[in-house]
Amino acid sequence: MNWVILVTAGLFEIGWAIGLKYTEGFTRLWPTVGTVFAMLISLGLLGIAMKSLPVGTAYAIWVGVGAVGTAILGIVLFDESASAARLISLALILAGIVGLKLATHA
Repeated sequence: MNWVILVTAGLFEIGWAIGLKYTEGFTRLWPTVGTVFAMLISLGLLGIAMKSLPVGTAYAIWVGVGAVGTAILGIVLFDESASAARLISLALILAGIVGLKLATHA
């Protein structure tokens, strides 16, 4: 169950990272409220998951899920580069996330 909580925390990290773009430097009220809400949920869920998962593994997976998801949404929403090198790099991060999961006995 803690793995589900951890991945959910990573999804909320994607939400707040993308939300930061829409806050326009925290000058727009509702995007800012949504971003702060996503930050709080993300960190809260990360803390819950870390109760039984190794801190290094949990943090790396949380960051990895957030980084890969945010980069993909950057491509989709903001027309950021989808070069082969960038996509291969994202695949390597994803492989690292899977590797950490498989190497952790929790």
